[in-house]
Amino acid sequence: MEAGDGEEELTAQETAVYDRQIRVWGVDAQKRLSKSHVLVSRITGAAVEFCKNVVLAGVGSVTLMDDRTVTEDAIQANFLIPPDENKWKESSIAKLCCDSLKEFNPMVNVSVEKGDLADFEEEFFDKFDVIVVSSCSLANKKKINNRCRRRPKRIAFYTIDCRGLCGEIFTDLQDYTYGQKKPDGATESEKKYPSFEEAISLSWRSLPKKVAKLFFALRVIENFEQSAGRKHGEISMSDLPDVLTLQKQLCEAQSLSESFIPASVLERLLAAGAREHPPVCAILGGILGQEVIKGISGKGDPVKNFFFFDTTDGKGIIEDISAAD
Repeated sequence: MEAGDGEEELTAQETAVYDRQIRVWGVDAQKRLSKSHVLVSRITGAAVEFCKNVVLAGVGSVTLMDDRTVTEDAIQANFLIPPDENKWKESSIAKLCCDSLKEFNPMVNVSVEKGDLADFEEEFFDKFDVIVVSSCSLANKKKINNRCRRRPKRIAFYTIDCRGLCGEIFTDLQDYTYGQKKPDGATESEKKYPSFEEAISLSWRSLPKKVAKLFFALRVIENFEQSAGRKHGEISMSDLPDVLTLQKQLCEAQSLSESFIPASVLERLLAAGAREHPPVCAILGGILGQEVIKGISGKGDPVKNFFFFDTTDGKGIIEDISAAD
């Protein structure tokens, strides 16, 4: 991982505060963390859980981007928004969360960047080692991910998306080398990741039969939001007839029966709309925090390349959605 060259020593304060972590993943990994720079675009409930975890772990900096004002849905899912309504009037969600996150770990630089990440020039991305986008549109996921991949340095790209009682994480580490402990000693392994656009463009028939149905259902919902000109989560049960029509079209294009994607899963996603369930946010944010720490430190086997969680079965599932090597 390019974040932090590991040459600078940790301060005495860092060594004392992160003592337990250093015992787990070593001083070199903690050095890389302390020199890494993370950008989080759109501060949802799931993204806030992630931010809390990496701030406590001791990353170098976290930059928040979210100019939205506070809404009732945001309050219910985002535990960092203060209860004082007087603070909401002149502050964006990013500013409110920034002030709260600083209290978790004063050694981490937490700041706010105004604007929409999709509108920034590509050179802006070079400031960061990790970019996380939350509850992002289909078009912007592709756009931001592809911009990361075009930069001269390797920028890790992640998406995190909670929709009601289920959610998804996507990881793109490009060409990635990491260390693993094995019975016969430590060894280096490699993984080659596809972009988000490449992964979702693969033929559904070419994927393993047991791939989580949530993967396909989310692609239907994303495509519906895009074709209907909706923002992320701007959906409801009233959209079910149109979503089922699109489901049929997408399945037919893949030479699959429309029953391939259960209508019940689509109905749950529509019913959720933009709402997030806090316990699901905590699970997704916890998993993503672990994955980003692994990605920065180069320690441990990182997820390739999708993670799904659904409360209907209470399981977290890792799916490798990539072309065969």
